[in-house]
Amino acid sequence: MNAVVLAVVLMMILALLRINVVLSLAIAAFIGGLYAGLPLSTVTDSAGNTQLGVMEHFQNGLAGGAQIALSYAMLGAFAMAIMHSGLPQQLAHLVIRKMEQERGNRSTLNLKWLLMAGLLAMSVMSQNLIPIHIAFIPMLVPPLMMVFNQLQIDRRLLACVMTFGLVTTYMFLPYGFGEIFLKQILLGNAAKFGLDTQGLNVVTAMAIPALGMFAGLLIAAFFSYRKARHYQSREVQQQQHSTAIAPSTYRSGVAIAAIIVAFAIQLFVDNALLLSAMLGFAVLMLAGVVKRRDADSVFDSGIRMMAMIGFIMIAAKGFAEVMNATGQIDSLVNGAMELFGNNRVLAAAAMLLVGLLVTMGIGSSFSTLPILAAIYVPLCMEMGFSALATIAIIGTAGALGDAGSPASDSTLGPTVGLNGDGQHNHIRDTVIPTFLHFNIPLFIAGWIAALIL
Repeated sequence: MNAVVLAVVLMMILALLRINVVLSLAIAAFIGGLYAGLPLSTVTDSAGNTQLGVMEHFQNGLAGGAQIALSYAMLGAFAMAIMHSGLPQQLAHLVIRKMEQERGNRSTLNLKWLLMAGLLAMSVMSQNLIPIHIAFIPMLVPPLMMVFNQLQIDRRLLACVMTFGLVTTYMFLPYGFGEIFLKQILLGNAAKFGLDTQGLNVVTAMAIPALGMFAGLLIAAFFSYRKARHYQSREVQQQQHSTAIAPSTYRSGVAIAAIIVAFAIQLFVDNALLLSAMLGFAVLMLAGVVKRRDADSVFDSGIRMMAMIGFIMIAAKGFAEVMNATGQIDSLVNGAMELFGNNRVLAAAAMLLVGLLVTMGIGSSFSTLPILAAIYVPLCMEMGFSALATIAIIGTAGALGDAGSPASDSTLGPTVGLNGDGQHNHIRDTVIPTFLHFNIPLFIAGWIAALIL
């Protein structure tokens, strides 16, 4: 068996058995490397020739993932500083007050779609404009549960709306978390493994897959879950997100200014996510929103919020480095060429299916890309896929499975918010609906993109 195939399959099995993903990646990397004939540690023969071992290759890969993990950690610190300002809480309260005011002035149907639009907008902004990821859900959703129940909105639709905003935003818009996914991980790894990415517009490559996600959202909203669903009126256990100082107009205004600074830097400077997050954090400190005595705790809280994802991405880099060092990617590509011949239709479908399985096991699309890029870039180049089609295949294969994975933040976050009264099951009401409505159309759209770009 090919060592790369063995390692990927083993990693998937361990992840599906709920073994910690970082540990699964490390174990699979070491077993795959040893199976390929690499020594455990560096050895030097009698002629003075040195062969790096699995440990050294894995460590070299870890070093390569440090920049991405640091950007992620800094973004987490900036997100926690924004939460500390009270701006997200004020936005949540504003939405809730607006909903209460409109309840007597608008029809039930109009109010339902107004709620959907507000929830979708917040989900989208949480990935780029106000990069707090899923932290907005426990603040915004529980206070609205009584309104959702009175309007008899199917919570499976709410889960689909939030997951759509969380996933589609980073896989299409190159700002905030999208900067990490599209530019640093997707384009960075594609270039590392030989693809010419100069002048490549990643938004163009991911436009068709993003349309597939949008089609899934429309199906969920206007077909699958359009009917009323009844829920019992129960007390909601709301998680409190307190700040050291009560929210104020000044503090929220400074937070908006910091967001504008961070967003502007990303807009005009390439690969500047780390810098933008640092300067945004600095604005909040200089204006006194984050006091010096609170800076360490705010910073540490932000890093803890993103720590696991960062470690997974670092471990995935080490895994990819070992797989590259085995020298068996070429034989895997050649074997795939013999299997598919020149049939790019079947090849694209197989690559997307593997991406779905890997991401479902790991639970993080950000961590899947370095693994897939090592295999897919040479395979796509050998089969004659264009650079845009290659990016679309890898990006779609990475994003597939994020919606619908039981271990993904994009499904765990909505469940935390919607299950405050114990009436929303994680698997039946979040995982299965998001899998059906997003992975299937995303697979089809990614397949189309691979063949026409």
